Amino acid sequence: MSNRLNDHERAALSDEAERLRQEHRDLDAAIEALSSVGKMDQLQLQRLKKRKLVLRDRLAFLEDLLTPDIIA
Repeated sequence: MSNRLNDHERAALSDEAERLRQEHRDLDAAIEALSSVGKMDQLQLQRLKKRKLVLRDRLAFLEDLLTPDIIA
């Protein structure tokens, strides 16, 4: 991908980032709900946390693409 994004690419990346942010918030809620229940499924909890980390990494990548480089 080139250094410069056109408006369509920027909009698509922004939409994807917002979708991932929402999924990340939903996973937070699911993890909290699972943790608040007396009996926790550790495997499910680990999978949710791993998915959250994958989302965080993808969000960081997208935000890096969307943030213009500043030449000092």
